[in-house]
Amino acid sequence: MIQQQLRQLLPEREVNPSAALALLGGSVAAVVVWKWLGKRQIQKKMEEARRTRDEGLKKMAEAVQQFREQVPSAQTDAILSLPLLELSKKLQEGSLSPKTVLYTYLEKALEVTQQTNCLRHFIPECEEQLQEIQRRGEKGLLYGIPVSIKDHIGHKGHLATCGLVQCLGTPMQEDSVLVKVLKRQGAIPFAMTNVPQSLFSYDCSNPIFGQTLNPLNHQKSPGGSSGGEGALIAGGGSILGIGSDVAGSIRLPSSFCGLCGLKPTADRLSLTGMTGPVSGITAIPCALGPMARDVDSLALCMKALLCQEMFRLDPTVPPIPFNEEVYSSSAPLRVGYFDTDGYFPLPPCMRRAVQETREALQAAGHQLVPFSPPRIHYVMKLFMKTFFADGGHAWLDVFTGNIVDPTLKSQVNSCKIPRLGKKLLALILKPLFPRLADYLSSLCGMRSVKEMWNHNHEIQVYRAEFIARWMELQLDVVLCPVLGPAFNPGYAGKLLNAVSSTMLYNFLNFPAGVVPVSTVTEADEEELKLYRGCCNDPWDQTLKQAVTGAVGLPVAVQCVALPWQEELCLRFMKEVETLSRQRRAT
Repeated sequence: MIQQQLRQLLPEREVNPSAALALLGGSVAAVVVWKWLGKRQIQKKMEEARRTRDEGLKKMAEAVQQFREQVPSAQTDAILSLPLLELSKKLQEGSLSPKTVLYTYLEKALEVTQQTNCLRHFIPECEEQLQEIQRRGEKGLLYGIPVSIKDHIGHKGHLATCGLVQCLGTPMQEDSVLVKVLKRQGAIPFAMTNVPQSLFSYDCSNPIFGQTLNPLNHQKSPGGSSGGEGALIAGGGSILGIGSDVAGSIRLPSSFCGLCGLKPTADRLSLTGMTGPVSGITAIPCALGPMARDVDSLALCMKALLCQEMFRLDPTVPPIPFNEEVYSSSAPLRVGYFDTDGYFPLPPCMRRAVQETREALQAAGHQLVPFSPPRIHYVMKLFMKTFFADGGHAWLDVFTGNIVDPTLKSQVNSCKIPRLGKKLLALILKPLFPRLADYLSSLCGMRSVKEMWNHNHEIQVYRAEFIARWMELQLDVVLCPVLGPAFNPGYAGKLLNAVSSTMLYNFLNFPAGVVPVSTVTEADEEELKLYRGCCNDPWDQTLKQAVTGAVGLPVAVQCVALPWQEELCLRFMKEVETLSRQRRAT
């Protein structure tokens, strides 16, 4: 049959059908071999990255063992139990040595990563940094404090992988500004933590280094994309970590793991030296921020980072030092509050957390004012359209060799639908499932520069509208829910739009932080069975499945302030933390 077709198409004297078939077969074989070689090359890169990681952890273990032989009397448990402020005080006064503290945390970090797979890489230069701070004599605000950093925050000589094969090539040529400032303040960066593939997920899994687990319950996700940080700190293997946040990537792991985390106003901390899989999305900026066990630790970190060294190294950072007076104030606050944004109702335990915190704040003398964030359905459309302005092509391009982590397949498959297909599906789904329809419509992207300009203008108009409503109510801060409790692994990719509670403050570029205030009860789990969501669409049912089995896990709230008011946000977080601890103690 094929030979007959070839004879019809090609003159006999020019091409022999048998030769043509042989050529065709050879070409097909060449393509197959080429693809196999490409996949093999990718596999080798991944194996090499894992081998490097494992060798680093082995060196880490050997260094710890050597220290233990030299100093067998080191009080590990006593050191690990110290809050950051107390640990810092003992290091500053000399009653604890930086060496003892570093190796104590290295040992604990090894234990935690064996259980949760939270470390992406050990930083062996931490021993050089230890010697440097002891030689220098000058004691910065973070003198001797071991600090963990998220995978894509640049550290000289190490990869910033973003969980992607294409980033396994060239190590960073110099430290990011943030790492330089940490070192200048006496901190010791000792480990880089795992992230989800491409960072665009709030689970924590990638094909190179695997799935990170929640240390509080290994059947649960630690959240993401700063999930490795969340797992390491919650497991006790780090006392202070630096994450990043573009839709909740600091706050969601903090919520899932029972930590405090702050997303500052973008550019309050330098972004220079931080990498990402897709660059140039400026309408909704990324922010770097601290994660720790308590609010005072976040405040100390911000105080240390907001220094002349940062302002000198990165002139684009506003030279605004930490305002201790605002953080230490005890004046009553006027607090706006809501327990649902009307777009994605959260599980009963998360709404209960807001209600209980509101009552505690009111009893403590603060003024509570009902507040409704305007048009979150509209905001979610704008947010998604910003990130998928090109229809998702730039994001899809990062998946070298078409290797996609299972936790991301739902998102990737949605992006791969042809533009016309997305539009038709959105049209069909609109009457029954409006959130799904809006999501698919947003993935279609934009077709012209004018459309992009109009889109950016809509973002500006919404920000002005939100601030006007805030000012009209004369609010100092806002109390609101955060997504949680911890998800079962694999569900985050099916519920991208469930991040409306955190995404809003990236969209607005407001500082926002998370504080754990309670835990999931049996009564919460029973009430979850009655959860119906708001649209009776597949997302509502999927959310219920995602959070089941969370009894005993942390429940958190979110605290928000206006741009550049990180100190006020932290002060509010501290008040919430204090009141929640008092309530749990009674």
